[in-house]
Amino acid sequence: MIYMIDYLLLLLGIILSIIGLFFIIIYLNLFVIGYNFIEFVYFIIRSIYSDLLFIGIILIIIFFKRRMK
Repeated sequence: MIYMIDYLLLLLGIILSIIGLFFIIIYLNLFVIGYNFIEFVYFIIRSIYSDLLFIGIILIIIFFKRRMK
């Protein structure tokens, strides 16, 4: 049962990372509108979707740290 929770943690981390990365790639269209790189990075940092990317990466790291024990 505990292993099932670990794999659900990994799956959730992968899904959140994919969603976050997808939206960051979509936001690359802001360069076409006229944003420069600093404005783009500021926009991405404020976006909730970039938080999903980082939360997903943290969940994946937690999964692998738990599997190493």
